[in-house]
Amino acid sequence: MAGKAWIGGVLAAAALAAVVGTWAAYSRDMADARARIEGRSTVVQSPWGPIEYATLGEGPPVLAIHGSGGGFDQGLAMIGPLAKHGYRLIAPSRFGYLRSGRPADASPEVQADALAWLVSHLGEERVIVAGGSAGALPALQFAIRHPDRTQAVVVLVPAAYAPDRPPGENAMGGPVGEALTLTLLRSDFLFWAAIKLFPDAMTQAVLATDPALVHAADAAEQARVKSILQGILPVTRRAAGLADDTRWAGTPPPYPLARIEAPLLAVSLQDDLYGTYAAARHTAAGAPNGRFVGYRTGGHVWVGRETEIWDAVARFLVETEPVAQARAAGQSAASN
Repeated sequence: MAGKAWIGGVLAAAALAAVVGTWAAYSRDMADARARIEGRSTVVQSPWGPIEYATLGEGPPVLAIHGSGGGFDQGLAMIGPLAKHGYRLIAPSRFGYLRSGRPADASPEVQADALAWLVSHLGEERVIVAGGSAGALPALQFAIRHPDRTQAVVVLVPAAYAPDRPPGENAMGGPVGEALTLTLLRSDFLFWAAIKLFPDAMTQAVLATDPALVHAADAAEQARVKSILQGILPVTRRAAGLADDTRWAGTPPPYPLARIEAPLLAVSLQDDLYGTYAAARHTAAGAPNGRFVGYRTGGHVWVGRETEIWDAVARFLVETEPVAQARAAGQSAASN
């Protein structure tokens, strides 16, 4: 009996040590997550409530609109390479993300109006509007509703409408997988544990990217993809925005793309499990000055394409700058 008691005690101690170790690791990672977003942003009061934003770089202004699970931090990380190309990023947290408020109507149209207000508040007359994933929806609406403030438009892996895109398309493996994933997105601990225990499944379900691509990538790309997943923490501070994105980006309506006057670039990858390739092609074809750039592989987070994509975006902005300036001059003359 004494031997059995001793073995039981050892197992209990081991289990307790595992629990304590797990909680310590979770607490450490959550502290790092909070440190990534604290003290880096500014909040201003708008007609739609508080709007949080941060800036990076110097040069022509770029409104860097993050995707699902984001906030200003994701906007800076995702569109940050443009700062190295000589642009100044203005990265807001969209409605329901981090310290930004959420009005009763949080549609992409209203988000676009709030972002136009922010641009004006910051003293910018015109901006390049860049949106990724679900952030492409307010980016497109910004260009449609505020053409006088739009220098150019860049949408990356846009969660936008396409005639042949199935409603509610996602990478979560059907209704059961979607319900499980949405449950994880409501709990910091569960989301953290899923990243640690099932990184490949989370890469596929949340980042809509084939895990094999990540395993085949170099160390820098593997670290970038890992940081995207970890960057969603603390997920509970992004939950309201995530819920809205599930609604708006899951089955996006068609937009009047013909009203987008500014030069537009749409970029996607054929193996994006969110199905944005068709949406990017449709968006570029529908805009009068649209251009499409597509890649065969890379998934939703463009694994192995980081340098290629941002070089292409930078070339597009340089090439279309005279067109945008001429259009702006025409608008100014017409208003006078």
